[in-house]
Amino acid sequence: MRRVARTTHVVWLQIQSHEKNMIHGALFDLEGVLYIGDYPLPGSREALLSLQAAGIPMRFITNSTRLTRDAIVNRLTRMGLEVEIEHLFTPVVAARNYLIARQLSPHLLVHPAIQGEFADLLGPAPGAVLLGDAGPGFTYSALNQCFRLLLDGIPLLAMGSNRYFREGNDLSLDIGPFMAALEYAAELEAVVLGKPSTEFFLAAVNSLGLPPQDVLMVGDDAEMDVCGALAAGLRGALVRTGKYRPGDEPKVEPQGGRVFDDLDAVVDYIL
Repeated sequence: MRRVARTTHVVWLQIQSHEKNMIHGALFDLEGVLYIGDYPLPGSREALLSLQAAGIPMRFITNSTRLTRDAIVNRLTRMGLEVEIEHLFTPVVAARNYLIARQLSPHLLVHPAIQGEFADLLGPAPGAVLLGDAGPGFTYSALNQCFRLLLDGIPLLAMGSNRYFREGNDLSLDIGPFMAALEYAAELEAVVLGKPSTEFFLAAVNSLGLPPQDVLMVGDDAEMDVCGALAAGLRGALVRTGKYRPGDEPKVEPQGGRVFDDLDAVVDYIL
């Protein structure tokens, strides 16, 4: 009897351990993970369908600040990737919510395509500098204007802190270097509203109704996607696509992150 009871206890512990290690939900970065440019990566549609069929809930989390949420969903649809708009988390939405909650009027240094998202929040006296991926708008004059406003004591809000992003076959500067320049010059620290902000990750996780440790973040950026998710209590998976670069593995593996060649391998791991 004692042996039966002990065996039953061991089996119960094994089941508990297995359930503890299971993944019950997933977050996906977009560019570089599901698609590059205007083309879906091979197997991306099938990967999402497999997870959907298995009952794994998904959310999509991006640091893109050159497109509105509607434009991103439309772009995905044209590539055959069906994503519901309420399942898409962007720093543009996070920034709007932050400004509204604090009744702040922004001074914008953002891409022209998203300026309209903040038109109703503009006022005569800015209460914050809002920094996005302004592309060619990152001129000396524009940055200097932000610098002078920051010296007056208003906060710097950055919709992400990425160092670079992939544009076609090349890498291009992202928000991070310009954010760092303003932080250094004005001697302050920006409030980051996109990845790798813990609050940004947890907003997506909370919408799943799951604890962070049961959710896997899949991305192509070792620092912003994977290390950011791990710091927020999620699990992290780096795919060797998009802006992944050889040598990124040591950035994530010591923190408990996993590295996979592609989405097919990630799906096998989840299921």
